[in-house]
Amino acid sequence: MADKENEPRRNILLRIWNAFWSPTAVLSAGFLLIAGFIGGILFWGGFHWSLELTNTEEFCTSCHTMETNLGEYRETVHYNNHSGVRAICSDCHVPHEWQYKMKAKIMAVKDVYHEVLGTISTKEKYEDRRLEMATAVWKKMKASDSRECRNCHAFEYMDFTIQETRAANNHQRAIDEGMTCIDCHQGIAHDLPPGYLEEYKNVVEPMAQTDNKDLAKIRDWLVASKTE
Repeated sequence: MADKENEPRRNILLRIWNAFWSPTAVLSAGFLLIAGFIGGILFWGGFHWSLELTNTEEFCTSCHTMETNLGEYRETVHYNNHSGVRAICSDCHVPHEWQYKMKAKIMAVKDVYHEVLGTISTKEKYEDRRLEMATAVWKKMKASDSRECRNCHAFEYMDFTIQETRAANNHQRAIDEGMTCIDCHQGIAHDLPPGYLEEYKNVVEPMAQTDNKDLAKIRDWLVASKTE
């Protein structure tokens, strides 16, 4: 009995499906191709425009909980400097490469969740979670070799002869020892929480051990391949 009652509904869905895939007698194939092409361009343009809109400083700081971040950022050299070149939120937190950018946008949904939940809605809550939030950023930047920093800063384009002696020496050391930007510049845009150095060591050490294990596996594989 139940099958007979559901049969008209299945027939309607089947007719809709067949109509969707059946060739049309009114519109030409060329028109459909052109219309599809134009529709694709409009869709892609709208999607790209919406995506770029979420990269603006106004969008990033529109939430109440970002007021603390914004105030700290405005006191840094990334906001106001002698060259007049400003790095906004997305320059540091959103990758330029498409695949990494889309992953970052998807992961950013959690920020909306915490905004609604009020996780850091007060100064006290914000300070309680400052170290946890900083640690998450450190892990991401360490794993990516400070990819977003290198969109503007790159060792190969630095002229050490016109840098301050301390900066030039530290940058040369970073090159020699394979260090990355975040190893020295943890508090470049926001205030650092108490005990940040110890926590950063806790972040880096397990990652360094993993990297060493991976390097050992690669070396073993190279040795094995040469002996075969």
